[in-house]
Amino acid sequence: MFHATGDTGATNIRKYPSEIKVSDQLTVDFHVSAAADRPAFLYHLGDVVYDFGEAQYYYDQFYEPYRNYAAPIFAIPGNHDSFIIPGTAASNTPLTIFSRNFCGTKPVITPEAASLHRTAMTQPGIYFTLDAPFVRIIGLFSNALEDPGVISSEGGEWPGVPDIQLAYLAEQFKRIVKENYQGAVLVAVHHPPFSYAPPPRSAGTGGNHSSSTAMLRDIDTVCKDQHFYPHAFLSGHAHNYQRYTRTVKFEGKTYDVPFVVCGDGGHNVNPLVRGKGGQAGQEPSNGAKVNYMDPNPAVQATGLLLEKYDDRNYGYLRIGVDRQQLRIGFHQVGVGSLPQSRVDMVTVDLASHTMVSN
Repeated sequence: MFHATGDTGATNIRKYPSEIKVSDQLTVDFHVSAAADRPAFLYHLGDVVYDFGEAQYYYDQFYEPYRNYAAPIFAIPGNHDSFIIPGTAASNTPLTIFSRNFCGTKPVITPEAASLHRTAMTQPGIYFTLDAPFVRIIGLFSNALEDPGVISSEGGEWPGVPDIQLAYLAEQFKRIVKENYQGAVLVAVHHPPFSYAPPPRSAGTGGNHSSSTAMLRDIDTVCKDQHFYPHAFLSGHAHNYQRYTRTVKFEGKTYDVPFVVCGDGGHNVNPLVRGKGGQAGQEPSNGAKVNYMDPNPAVQATGLLLEKYDDRNYGYLRIGVDRQQLRIGFHQVGVGSLPQSRVDMVTVDLASHTMVSN
């Protein structure tokens, strides 16, 4: 069992109470859970510190809110943890600060933690694989653009981005196949492969952040080359909760793959649809078919459903894995204690890559 959420940092005093409500509920959730159901860690999906990962804001936006969260906190950087303001000294660039606090060589107390006793995490890098009982989480860095997320040069479209993460991902999948790994495999990346946009020629536009389907094509291509497909994808960035089911025909089998966006960890909550031309946007219904959001896939994708969303409340994920199943539950903040706070759940059978009725 572990927690996950993204986009937690508060940019001003008006937003700070929302961040504290999320961190407080995560902390209470941890402490009141029975030992067998207690989250082993929190996996942060990026945008830890706003606006741009400055060292002086780590205490207020990360260390103090999570001072009583008595478990490790891993993280992949978001765009706000990596965007460099012109004129920033090399020693103060956001990824330098992020690495000092999450990719330390030893578990030391950093200057950003001040008097608190949470030590630096010792991740091997800003993209890395976390092996935990029954689950392997491959965390990727989708770079500093507001949109889209990128993990490669995309054939020269982004010449400043190296292709090393593609090689890294290929080696991780190759290792999984070679080991005949039987646990759940998750890919975590800050920018969501899918973030809702209304059908063409509709009255509204999408929310504050769009899909990164070219990035997904990169990932899908590696999957196809290495003959392996993950059980689920986790992301943040879009400041709401969205859960999709992508149906994929892969290696002669049909898989149900959840794509879960949880970017409402305290920074903001944004509507799924914005109006345009003086007209209110029409939000979708749960279970809406949104195949148009998956253009030109690199694998044989046969359907995409927006299963459920919440663009009104802050929240976080509780993810449980055993030998047979992966369970991803979304919990709203401020609507009651466990288990009442859970408003959505998806369960995947690991052996068949198909969904199980809850």
